[in-house]
Amino acid sequence: MPMVWVDTARQRARARLAAARQDRAVPPFTAAPELDEPVAAVTLVERAPSVDDGLPRGVRTAGAWAWRIILFIAAAYLLIRVVSALRVVVIPVVVALLLAAMFEPVAAALRRRGMNRSLAAGLVLVTALIVVFGGLALIVQTFIAQLDDLSAQVSDGLDEVQSWLARGPLHLTQTQLSDGLERLRASITDNQGALTSGALSTATTLGEVLAGFFLVLFTLFFYLRDGAQIWTFICRLLPRGARIPAARAGHYSWHTLVSYVRATVLVAFVDAAGIGIGLAVLGVPLALPLAALVFLGAFIPVVGATLTGAVAVLVALVTVGPVKALIVLGVVIAVQQLEGHVLQPLIMGRAVALHPLAVILSIATGVLVAGIIGGLVAVPLLAVLNTAIRYLFSHPAGEPTPDREPPGTERLEAPMADDDAPPADDDAPPADGPEPAGTRDIGQRSALR
Repeated sequence: MPMVWVDTARQRARARLAAARQDRAVPPFTAAPELDEPVAAVTLVERAPSVDDGLPRGVRTAGAWAWRIILFIAAAYLLIRVVSALRVVVIPVVVALLLAAMFEPVAAALRRRGMNRSLAAGLVLVTALIVVFGGLALIVQTFIAQLDDLSAQVSDGLDEVQSWLARGPLHLTQTQLSDGLERLRASITDNQGALTSGALSTATTLGEVLAGFFLVLFTLFFYLRDGAQIWTFICRLLPRGARIPAARAGHYSWHTLVSYVRATVLVAFVDAAGIGIGLAVLGVPLALPLAALVFLGAFIPVVGATLTGAVAVLVALVTVGPVKALIVLGVVIAVQQLEGHVLQPLIMGRAVALHPLAVILSIATGVLVAGIIGGLVAVPLLAVLNTAIRYLFSHPAGEPTPDREPPGTERLEAPMADDDAPPADDDAPPADGPEPAGTRDIGQRSALR
């Protein structure tokens, strides 16, 4: 009996404890009638059809690209107009940049030997002026010395050419030759006003040429003296994340430009020497001035040496006769073949890797946009853009290339095996020269705070 009483008391205590817990429990939530509103049905509104729905995806993609291309062309047009308006300043700065690419290795070598930066830049600039003006003086002196003989040779050469046209394969009559010469005189007489106005406009631009010459000298001196500091300052104007990639892209582009200018000078020298020696052996007057003209023309790739060689052929035609003119033409063609098949692949191939079609189109575009200066800077500008764009596309973070060479160049030797390739080290200087201009300063200054 006592055990039964204990069990009963225990069950009653448990029941009371359970009831007490229910009293302390959170009551269930019951929504008030005013809150218990029916849920509104979700209505899906179908989008009205548009014109784009009927177009294929390729057409929509092409349209999206089209307006972006139009904006790019508009921006390029505005840039060209601005450059054209500032051509008196832009052209000397660009010419100074090309000359700096030619002379900067010499100034850098002097600085490495302990010479002051200003002194090294000044010495290189003065030496270049002496060489250039000395060559011009020699060319002018040669021209003046041969001017009297040249007049007589031109007169005799024209008579010989006239006789050859009459007796040669063309079989032109004397009447046809006289009519042609008369039309030529009449054309010159009729356009005398245009020729006079052209001479006056040339005299008007003489002041601009003189101002541009001194601007080239001034800009070239500071390029040679403070080129790295100038590039560092330009990179500091960019957003923080773009400073290192832009600095290293500029470094590789600068080395591409230096290599291009070196190769162009060497190729131009070979062209001028070959054609000049041929003219001297054949007794063509003005051999030295014509060789200098070929040297300057060779700075416009592919077409420059050909056009100046044609001038040499014309001079030979009117001075020493058609036979020697044909020989001069053969010399020009032989030199062009040497340039196209040996010098361009061997020398220029180390500097830039541009397709001949790209070279021709860039020269044509440059000539149409900016005349002779445009044809002169078109190919180096294309080479620099090729290097910079290819580097930034493959190395957006600004790391150095595995072989420390500018992108967009062809190396004739076999590529290095992966096992033999040195590890990439951002802190180590490139193997082909000093640390990229502006890169070291940017890194040491914590992205130029």
